[in-house]
Amino acid sequence: MLSRTADHLFWMGRYMERAENTARMLDVSRQTAMLPQSSVQVVQGWAGVLSICELQDAYARRHGAIEPAKVLHFMVADNDNPSSIIACLQTARENARAVRGTLTTEVWETYNAIWLEARRMLRDGSWQRDAGRFFEWVKGQSNLARGMVLGTMQMDLSRHFMRLGTFIERGDNTARLLDVRFHAPSSADDDLAEFYHWSAVLRSLSAYEAYRRVYRDVVDAQRVVQLLMLRADMPRSLLACTNDVVEMLDHLTTNKNSPTRRKAGRLQAQLQYAEIEEVMEKGLHHYLTDYLHQVGDLGVSVGQEFLGAA
Repeated sequence: MLSRTADHLFWMGRYMERAENTARMLDVSRQTAMLPQSSVQVVQGWAGVLSICELQDAYARRHGAIEPAKVLHFMVADNDNPSSIIACLQTARENARAVRGTLTTEVWETYNAIWLEARRMLRDGSWQRDAGRFFEWVKGQSNLARGMVLGTMQMDLSRHFMRLGTFIERGDNTARLLDVRFHAPSSADDDLAEFYHWSAVLRSLSAYEAYRRVYRDVVDAQRVVQLLMLRADMPRSLLACTNDVVEMLDHLTTNKNSPTRRKAGRLQAQLQYAEIEEVMEKGLHHYLTDYLHQVGDLGVSVGQEFLGAA
C-alpha cells in the first residue's frame, strides 16, 4: 500500500475518534460545571479543558478571557481550531474522500453524511440549544461510522490502518479524561464533588454500568482509575487500547523488532504488570503524563515507519 494512502486511512480513523472524544470531554466538563461551585471555580474548570487539550494559547489569542460559552464554541464550531469537533469531522471526511476508492460505498456515504449533518446543525445553531444532545449525536455517529468499517470493509491493510489510528487516539483521550481531575478546581464539599466528578468520567466513557457490575459499590476514585487504566476487558481503558494497537501493528508488520512495535510492546507491558496502588502512590497525574508522552512518541513512530513522515 502507498504510504500516502495509508496516511489518509490512519488519520481518517483518528480524526473521527477525536471528534467523539472531544464531545465526551466537553460533556464531562459541562456536567461538572453544573455542580455547586463559585464562578471562579467554573472558569478554572473550563481552563482545565483547554489545558488538557494544550489549547490555552490558541484560545487566548482568539478570545482572551475564559468564558464557558466561548470555550464551547471554540471546541465545537471553530474551523480555525483543528481540534474542534467540526474541524475533526471535516478532516475525517476529506481524508475519506482522498481514498474513496479503497472504502466501501457505505463507509464513504456515512462519513460524508455525518459531515453534512454537523454543518447543518452549526448553521442553524441547534447544537447550542441543547449541547448535551449534540454531544450524544456526535458519539452515536462515530459509533455508526466505526460499525460501517467493521461490518463492510475487508479485513486488509486499509482497515488495519484505520483501526490503528482509532486506538491510538482513544488511548490518548482516556488518559486526558482521567487527568481532568488534576486540572479541576477544588470544592467546599470535596467528597460530594469527587463522587459527581468520577461518576461523570465513567458516564463519558460509557463505563458507568460496567463499574457497577464489576465493583457493586459506590463510585471510588481508585477503582475508577483501575477500571479505566488497567482492565483489559474495558474497551476504552488504557490497557485495552494498547492491546488493540499492538494487534493492529502485528497485522501491519511481521518484524517484532520494528521501532514502533517495540515501543507499543513496552507500553503494553507497563500497563499489564502495573498495580493500582503503585499508580496512585506514584501520582496519577505523573503516570498519565508519562503515558501521554509515550503515546505521542508512538504516533510519531507510526508516521515515520509506515506513513512516510519525515
